[in-house]
Amino acid sequence: MTDAALASPARSPFAALMAGTAGPVLVVVLAILALWYVTAVALNAPFQRDTYARAGQDGIPFSRLVSDTLAQERPVLPAPHQVIVEIWDTTVNKAVTSRRSLVYHAGITLSSTLLGFVIGTALGILLAVGIVHSRVLDKSLMPWVISSQTIPILAIAPMIIVVLNAIGISGLLPKAMISTYLSFFPVTVGMVKGLRSPELIHLDLMRTYSASRGQTFWKLRFPYAVPYLFTSMKVGIAASLVGAIVGELPTGAVAGLGARLLAGSYYGQTVQIWSALITAAVLAGLLVTLVGVVERATLRRMGMSQ
Repeated sequence: MTDAALASPARSPFAALMAGTAGPVLVVVLAILALWYVTAVALNAPFQRDTYARAGQDGIPFSRLVSDTLAQERPVLPAPHQVIVEIWDTTVNKAVTSRRSLVYHAGITLSSTLLGFVIGTALGILLAVGIVHSRVLDKSLMPWVISSQTIPILAIAPMIIVVLNAIGISGLLPKAMISTYLSFFPVTVGMVKGLRSPELIHLDLMRTYSASRGQTFWKLRFPYAVPYLFTSMKVGIAASLVGAIVGELPTGAVAGLGARLLAGSYYGQTVQIWSALITAAVLAGLLVTLVGVVERATLRRMGMSQ
């Protein structure tokens, strides 16, 4: 046995689990689930007690109260297992083409999310390049880019839908425009920061080599800005998903996660509302993870450590 092995005692399985990332995340998830169940019982119990009173039932054991509270058809706050059952039923047990399938609705929302994200990313990069290379745009455009995000999206979304419908544009593009509105801002700010991140000595070196603006951009500024770009894209794609869902609300859409939220709200189907919310959260996590995978591959290809 080596001296290192004698010096470091073996850790318990729990300590080894908590030393990594999975352990703390698992603890947080379990704490959230426990708090969720307690809150669900507290919020749904008054209705259940009223049900017992109307039925003339007294002296109901607390265990039965909890059990009945967590099995209500239309609870104020559905329990986690109710949401999981609903998600399973509407993803696995329903055909993908069915209008009751969450996969179908998630696909509708995803299409406008990706279109808006692509447009917003391209717009953000173009604005950042203009702001960095033009002092006039920096002084005049950047304040408007920042102030544009002070307008609540719920206020501007119906205006965008109405204006585009008035000129004959409907369907996917209006929702994508709302996603663009939310996603271009983090990309613009991140790219401006990234394009300005090279040190002065490196910029002076490029001038010494008589490099043109284009050469300086592609060989110095843009490589420096790539990590900032991907960080901004992670924020932008999540914001784009929010924009796509918000864009479905004022249109009275019949498809999409926003439509599921509206339908659940109209008919008091809280389990349906929460299943759509959880699906949207999972979809956002997958999109951010996908951007992260592309980021690692790109930076590795560029010779940058990640």
